[in-house]
Amino acid sequence: MKKKLLIIEDENSVAKQLRWGLDKEYDITTVSDADQVRPLLASGVFPVATLDLGLPPYPDTPRQGFELLEEIASIAPHTRVIVISGNAEEENAVKAIALGAADFCAKPIDLTLLRIILSRTFKIHELEEANRRLQRQAIQSGSLCGMIGVSPVMEDMFKRIKQISKNDYPVLITGDTGTGKEMAACAVHSLSQRAENPLVIINCGAIPDNLLESELFGHEKGAFTGAAGRKIGKFEQADQGTIFLDEIGELPLPLQVKILRFLQESTIERLGGTKTITLNVRIIAATNMNLEDAVKRGTFRDDLYYRLNVVPLRIPDLNERSEDILLLAQSFLQEEIRNLQREHTSFSPAAIAALTTHDWPGNIRELQNRIRRALGTTMDRVITPVDLGLEKIPLKQEEQKLSTLKEAREAAEIKAVRRALALSGNNISQAAKLLEVSRPTLHDLMKKHGISNNK
Repeated sequence: MKKKLLIIEDENSVAKQLRWGLDKEYDITTVSDADQVRPLLASGVFPVATLDLGLPPYPDTPRQGFELLEEIASIAPHTRVIVISGNAEEENAVKAIALGAADFCAKPIDLTLLRIILSRTFKIHELEEANRRLQRQAIQSGSLCGMIGVSPVMEDMFKRIKQISKNDYPVLITGDTGTGKEMAACAVHSLSQRAENPLVIINCGAIPDNLLESELFGHEKGAFTGAAGRKIGKFEQADQGTIFLDEIGELPLPLQVKILRFLQESTIERLGGTKTITLNVRIIAATNMNLEDAVKRGTFRDDLYYRLNVVPLRIPDLNERSEDILLLAQSFLQEEIRNLQREHTSFSPAAIAALTTHDWPGNIRELQNRIRRALGTTMDRVITPVDLGLEKIPLKQEEQKLSTLKEAREAAEIKAVRRALALSGNNISQAAKLLEVSRPTLHDLMKKHGISNNK
């Protein structure tokens, strides 16, 4: 099938020459004025166009051609344009490239040269289209900056992260251990205008209290015994970027005051120093504890809590996003196989059942560790529940409660539909086959139980 080429040329003889010379290689459409060009470009069917700068009503100047070239950026942003003109002055070529032209070819036209330029330009368009397709697939498959999820709660969280990234307000990330709070912080930073600047991560609960102030704010020579020289703290290292304070609830009260001062004034002082240092740093904090309860107990300052909690972001537990369990498990399995340079390995049907019914109190971290455990204890190419340490699957608390027959039937339907969607990668046709129902029936079940298909 020939590739579509749009030729924008008001000289009939030149248009005929191009059609004659290129017709065997391309499906050519010719047009002679700007009004005819716009709807053709808007159709989006032309990967490449050639553009004569000298178009009516100003055929003797490049004025109309440049105006149209500027419009193409919004009318057909993915169409690559090759400028062809008798106005071969260097300044016209430079201006054409600056306005988005892919290349420039002067009249009289050398068809051999033009074929080379066209071939290269079509190749560029194909590469760009492939990149756009990969980006769309990444979005459709449910990933954001390394985080994976197709469940409604994760779709909402991805949208929230994208929105949060557009501003510089402090963010307080909450969630249980192992849910991925650090990955969420990295995503906020990576999508922000600060992405090219440092992201400095510090775990407030992993550093002794007597060293934490120096780690955060640095110290001057002689500030304390053993301070042999000046040390730049994490806040200064994060200047123009982002600092992520993990386990912020473990921060001692005296240091909470200093964090509060920075949030209010954007300034710090090194330990043992007298100079006030102004910094431009965004703070993202995270905790797995209830800071409101900590405020009531007096272990966390209420003014600091309100300063940090400008933009709250809660990371859901894994058992709240059951549609993601197998997606994550497969992703972790493939990653570990690559790292270990192992042969293809897969989960047995029983392992898949165990993965989808386990309650995952340790969240994503537990899932990843169980897969590593399986790969570390067996060389078999099929992973079983025993390999995962899930041979004995306790009933979830809600399943231990006596329920009516109707409730039990609905719970079974929800579980079966979600499992089929997970196994099929959210492909409706394949999921329907797994459930041995028709596509309309599956759609009805999904609508009935509020299950979304986030492809």
